[in-house]
Amino acid sequence: MSRKNETSLLGPLAVGRRQDSLFKAWLHPQVLALFFLGFSAGIPILLIFSTLSVWLREAGIDRAAVTFFSWAALGYSFKFVWAPLIDKMPLPVLTRLLGRRRSWLLLAQLSVMTAIVWMAFTDPLLGERSMIMMALAAVLLGFSSATQDIVIDAYRIECIGASMQALLASSYVAGYRVGMLVAGAGSLYLATLFGTTRELYRFEAWQLTYLLMAGVMSVGVITTLCIGEPERNEGAGSHHFSLQHSLRLLILFLLIAASFGGSFFFSASLVSSVKEWLAQRAELHLELVAFLVETCRLFLALGIAALVARVAVLLGVVDQEMVRETYIAPVRDFFSRYGGKTAILLLVLVGFYRVSDIVLGVVANVFYIDMGFSKNVIATVTKSFGLGMTLLGGFLGGMLTVRYGVYAILFSGALLAAGTNLLFMLLAGSGNDLTMLTVVIAADSFCAGLASTAFIAFLSSLTNISFTAVQYALFSSLMTLFPKLIGGYSGTVTASWGYESFFLLTALMGLPVLLLVWLARDFINQKAES
Repeated sequence: MSRKNETSLLGPLAVGRRQDSLFKAWLHPQVLALFFLGFSAGIPILLIFSTLSVWLREAGIDRAAVTFFSWAALGYSFKFVWAPLIDKMPLPVLTRLLGRRRSWLLLAQLSVMTAIVWMAFTDPLLGERSMIMMALAAVLLGFSSATQDIVIDAYRIECIGASMQALLASSYVAGYRVGMLVAGAGSLYLATLFGTTRELYRFEAWQLTYLLMAGVMSVGVITTLCIGEPERNEGAGSHHFSLQHSLRLLILFLLIAASFGGSFFFSASLVSSVKEWLAQRAELHLELVAFLVETCRLFLALGIAALVARVAVLLGVVDQEMVRETYIAPVRDFFSRYGGKTAILLLVLVGFYRVSDIVLGVVANVFYIDMGFSKNVIATVTKSFGLGMTLLGGFLGGMLTVRYGVYAILFSGALLAAGTNLLFMLLAGSGNDLTMLTVVIAADSFCAGLASTAFIAFLSSLTNISFTAVQYALFSSLMTLFPKLIGGYSGTVTASWGYESFFLLTALMGLPVLLLVWLARDFINQKAES
């Protein structure tokens, strides 16, 4: 008797057993571990962005200087550059004691804690030198946090089979959101409780808050020490390189980072002059001019970094065979496994799947304020309530993905993401309507959680376990690159067309994504069956 006929004969009993197994799966040790690792990954990012911004502004730091600190998180966008180090470079003593993934994970978590403590003992009011120290600590935090993300993503894919990836992704997203809530709203609440305000700034209150956030990171450290190391699966052409070769690869990465950062920093004055010149002579909006110039500046810095890397390889700074295996082999492997047409289709899908919600998210907070909602309402409804709906959507998305497969939820998620953007048109027409805001946030957050779970499971299925860290880092960077570039036009579009037309445009952006998911359906279903 076939399994399908057997299930139909058992009827409700089979369905009940299946549902019972799904609920039991949430208590799987790896699923629980990914929740706590996700929590650890969600703590640092807001300590660089919104929480740090509030601290600096409360201390009376100039707004321009505050926004400068956003560059500290550039590591999140370019983490694929040093992901090969994590795949290839063993850590003295730690790798032997903990294994490849856990050793790097522990090092990244300890680095995150060190950076947070460094920030806690840095008072921004003590002068320029203190601000430089704060900036360096923020850069270390961004780099360490991005490194932690690389290792957690690799661990998640390697620790268990593909059938459980949707649940792992759902658990990770839930933990990540809770971590962001603790580091965002939680840290602001603590700082207020400890007695610091805009009118009466107290450094000691912020110091204690950041020290507590460093202590909260111990959740991740304890989890790392308790979990097991996943089995290492080497590719057929993989080589074991010596520590000397790995250190030379580290030197290559430092050269790339220095050349990118240096070219970006020293081009600042030139870029400002170009912006002013174009704004005066070209009939373009200042925002559009700034976006185009900054995009050119970014790609120029990337080109200089690539040129420096090429020269370093030719001069023998790093072993060419190691460069081929760490940087070229993961890309070649992806195209050889899926073929040229399918590989390009998948990469385009990865690059544009989240375009609707990311582009809308660029102006979301500004939109809420323009609609007349107070900061307290925005924080309560969009952050706290929105988090709850995102978690609900994520958990349901994990269960539905296991039940119906990645393709069904991936397609549904793309459709819902575009559809919920239309609800923002209704909100724009309703004005300051708290009920409508709550409904829109509920629908948008729930659908975002559902879609994210299926999408992370889809990204995980694309990776070869021999190149897990590098390939997933490339996918996750590509996932936000194009939407963020397109999002640069958001301010210009809303200023020219209005919010309702802008939200309609973001919904229409989701239609090609539906076509991409449909075109990739055979591949997605085939991966789910394998």
